[in-house]
Amino acid sequence: MNRSTKPRVVVIGGGTGMPVLLRGLKYFPIDLSAIVTVADDGGSSGRLRNELAIPAPGDIRNVLAALSDAEPMLLDLFQHRFANGNGLSGHSMGNLLLAAMTSMTGDFYNGIKEISKVLNVRGNIYPTANHSMNLHAEMEDGTIVSGESNIPKQNKKIKRVFVSPLPIQPLPEATMAIKEADLVVIAPGSLYTSIMPNIIVPEIREALQKTKAKVTYVCNVMTQQGETSGYSAGDHVQALHDHVGKGTINSIIVHNQPIAPAVKKIYAEENAEPVIYDIDRVKKMGIEIIEEDILDRNKSTIRHDTNKLAHLLYSMI
Repeated sequence: MNRSTKPRVVVIGGGTGMPVLLRGLKYFPIDLSAIVTVADDGGSSGRLRNELAIPAPGDIRNVLAALSDAEPMLLDLFQHRFANGNGLSGHSMGNLLLAAMTSMTGDFYNGIKEISKVLNVRGNIYPTANHSMNLHAEMEDGTIVSGESNIPKQNKKIKRVFVSPLPIQPLPEATMAIKEADLVVIAPGSLYTSIMPNIIVPEIREALQKTKAKVTYVCNVMTQQGETSGYSAGDHVQALHDHVGKGTINSIIVHNQPIAPAVKKIYAEENAEPVIYDIDRVKKMGIEIIEEDILDRNKSTIRHDTNKLAHLLYSMI
C-alpha cells in the first residue's frame, strides 16, 4: 500500500496521555503524525532548555519511545533517568540525546528526525515549534502566571493561556499534516499545559479551523487540581472553543463506565475526581459524543487503554 492511499491521522498533545494513544495507533495501516508540545519548563527538560536554548525535549522523548520499534533494551536506555547526586542528576538519557543531536544537526527538528531513524520510529513527530516557547496563564482574578510548571501550582481558575515569544514559528510540515489529515485527534492530558500550548499557536489553530479532517477530542477521565478542578466534559470543550474557536472540534470521546471506588479514593487525595459528562450540554454545543469503555482495567491508576482507543479511532476513519 503506498503512502498516499493510507488514511492520515494526526495526534496533538503532550504529557502522559499522548504516548498511550500512539502506542496503539502505530500498528494500524495509517500514515501517523504526532504534533507535540515543547512548552515544558520543569525538571530535566527545563534545565536543558535553559542551558542549551533548545525546545523542551521531554514530551518529544516520550512520543519517540511510544512510536519506536527498537529493541526493548535500547528503549530502556533512552528512557533511563540518572539518579540524583551528580551533575547528570534527574536528566533522562533521551533528553540528553535529543540535546546532543540538536547540537550536531544545528536544528531541533532535524535532531528528532535523526533519532527517529535510530529508534525505528513509525510515523512523523513534529515539535509544535522548532524553538523554545513559554506558556503563560491569565487567571480569573486577572493575575498572570508564567511557566508551564507554575500554572497548576497557583490553584486558581484559569481564564486563558497564551504563548511567547511571538511569533511562534511552527513547522510547515506540522500545519500541512493537519490540513491533509483524515482524522485529527486531540489527545487526553493536562488541558491547559499539555494540549493548549499546541493548539493556540496561530498557524496550528488556523490549520485546525480549516482542515477537512474530522477533529475529535479524547476527553480526560479525571479532573486535575490547579487546571480543571470541578470541570465537566462541557467545560473542557468550552475551554477548547475559547482557545481555538467554535466549530473546530466535531466529536468528543468519553469513557462511559463507572470508576471503582478504590481508584476514586486514590485520586481524591490529589483533589481529582471523575469528569462529569454533561452530555446534553455538549450536544447543544454541536459536538457528537462517542461513548465507550476506554480505560485500562489492569491498572490501579486511571489510564486510557491503548488498544481499545486505537481500535475506536481507527474505526472513525
